[in-house]
Amino acid sequence: MANITAAEVNKLRKMTGAGMMDCKKALVESEGDFDKAIDILRKKGQKVASKRADKEANEGIVLAKTDSSEKYAAVVKISCETDFVAKNEEFVDFVNKVMDTVLEEKPAGIEELKSLKLNDHTIEESLTELVGKTGEKMEIAGFESIKAEKTSAYNHMGNKLATILGLNKAADGSGDIGHQLAMQVAAMNPVAVDRDNVPQEVIDKELEIGKEQARAEGKPENMLDKIAQGKLGKFFKESTLMSQDFVRDTKITVGDYLKQQDPELKVTGFYRLMLGE
Repeated sequence: MANITAAEVNKLRKMTGAGMMDCKKALVESEGDFDKAIDILRKKGQKVASKRADKEANEGIVLAKTDSSEKYAAVVKISCETDFVAKNEEFVDFVNKVMDTVLEEKPAGIEELKSLKLNDHTIEESLTELVGKTGEKMEIAGFESIKAEKTSAYNHMGNKLATILGLNKAADGSGDIGHQLAMQVAAMNPVAVDRDNVPQEVIDKELEIGKEQARAEGKPENMLDKIAQGKLGKFFKESTLMSQDFVRDTKITVGDYLKQQDPELKVTGFYRLMLGE
């Protein structure tokens, strides 16, 4: 068995951030080979991730950002188990580096994001190493992106909720308009831009719910469809962005606000990610 010194253990600890005993065991197992010891620690991280897979990871960080052109925006959700780790400097730094990489590489989806290079490892491998250091389950729990002529990003205080939104053109003041609308999405959680973009299965579900509610209230069978349509109209009003009351001025809708600012401006899409959802 290799004779491992305290200095070597401390060196590996500084290199990896892993615990002293974990570093010592890894160096003993690798017979003093630092590269092999690092691999052993990474494998331990994978085991920790697997062992803790049944734990809830409802803390973490949600971060949204646009690139320098403001024609691309992304939002990522990286979760952990405790608020303590979510505020840890190394975890925060990891999330920011992931976002910087995303803005540079513009991955098509979450699996491609995980495979992007971060220093000498993939993002997924780097996350596994972080799991090994903290002992907490962590995961890249969400990723969405938008390409548009003008994009906006909004991060709610505490980094537990963030949104991105696209507009069809860049114009004077469109940055502030986009920001206001991204805040609206955060606050009111619409399901679509307008009623034309609500998925048919959602409409069918709302109609069925409306009919069952009316039936439970004892309404006549021949009136159920009409009542359900009325309830669907209320759903569109409350759950589609353009029809919602504008949170900054509830006397007008979001659609009204957009027309007042620029009749040609259109929202091309949006995404909203939140911890625990």
